[in-house]
Amino acid sequence: MNPVFSTPDLADGAPEARALLHSWQDFGAVLCYSGVALTVKCFEDNSLVKELVQQQGAGRILVVDGGCSLRRALLGDQLAAKAVENGWSGLVIAGAVRDVEILETLQLGIKALGACPQKTDKRGEGQRDIPIEIGGTTVRSGDYIYADRNGVLVSSEALLPL
Repeated sequence: MNPVFSTPDLADGAPEARALLHSWQDFGAVLCYSGVALTVKCFEDNSLVKELVQQQGAGRILVVDGGCSLRRALLGDQLAAKAVENGWSGLVIAGAVRDVEILETLQLGIKALGACPQKTDKRGEGQRDIPIEIGGTTVRSGDYIYADRNGVLVSSEALLPL
């Protein structure tokens, strides 16, 4: 179960917290979620996203730099269901998702930039656990992510108990 918090209140009390500046849309049933980041960089190829959601999430958040592409969906209903099954807290995707009517029923936090009906190519490309640039700031695996309807915060220090 995810704690209830307010990212504006967290930001006010933690000047080291940085906002990921994008026009995020909520797609999952969980609107307030937090966890430790695991970073992925991929472009119109969700092979690595698929691989990771099939592993134990342990309450982490998959933060995906999809190059802000809205031409191919990096997450759909099947991968999101795997993420729920494997204990991921959520995903933050600088890119697109699909199957939005099913995503909104899943107990998972999902923020993305938009939706697209087309799936990605599977070329086996992508990188994980590297620093990625999203919304004007750097996110690293191991950073703390806090997301709610106001947006997404990242911090190198825990702002709340997880």
